[in-house]
Amino acid sequence: MAIIWGLDLREIKWSKFKSSYMWNNEYHLRRTKFIVYQIAMIFCVVSESLGTAALSDYVDQQDFVEKHSRGASVHNDDFIGAASYNIFVGIFVATIFGAGFFFDLFWPERYESPSVKLAWRICAIIAAIMALSSALTLTIIVATHHAWVSGTDAATARRLLIEYGGSPLRYRDNGRAIASVVFLWPGFVATVASAILLWMSYNHNDKYGPKSTHARNAEGAMPKDIEEESTDLSSLPRNTTQNPTESTTVHSHAGNQVAGMDVEDGPKARYEGV
Repeated sequence: MAIIWGLDLREIKWSKFKSSYMWNNEYHLRRTKFIVYQIAMIFCVVSESLGTAALSDYVDQQDFVEKHSRGASVHNDDFIGAASYNIFVGIFVATIFGAGFFFDLFWPERYESPSVKLAWRICAIIAAIMALSSALTLTIIVATHHAWVSGTDAATARRLLIEYGGSPLRYRDNGRAIASVVFLWPGFVATVASAILLWMSYNHNDKYGPKSTHARNAEGAMPKDIEEESTDLSSLPRNTTQNPTESTTVHSHAGNQVAGMDVEDGPKARYEGV
């Protein structure tokens, strides 16, 4: 298969989705990143999906009222704008950390230029900032704002809204709008955590490579401080002390020779044993 941007497409295999491969501890922060990345994507995408459903209802409400009452308008563009922005944020978060998830899954030892690494870091920060801004905007609008109708009398406006059915003018009465806000805040927290993990992962990769400490030690990689200690020990002089066993043997042999010798100044004696 082709190689695109230095990535071998042959590495895209169903076998890499096996739990024995996905959740191993061979690569630094692999399992933590996979869990947090998916939490960020799931919560943000669910939030924007619920917001999209509420947004669609308010757009249809506008069309219905304006179609059945000439000159009437429903002013709910504040929620439509906030929900539209939240859709973009959800897609952006899913794109950045979804791509990070699959790149780490299929090509954990890929080479990336410094500019690419910088782009990953910047995009992670942007995703966190955008998630925060969307969460604050949507929360404030849903909690404090409401839609209103102009260009017609109150009775006609009330009748048309009842005929349409659904999409209450007060946004906090809309269950899907509330659910979108509720899912968005955990998504924001997980997005911040994902950005931090991405930075930590690249800092580790720049120093030690993608492998975890456990994997590097298993492969025989020796930590730097231990290598320095080994070097210092190798410079010490060798121990020249004689083996105690050999010393004992030498002394015993010498003693036997002395005991078996003739004494010059006294009577001859020979050790005969006990």
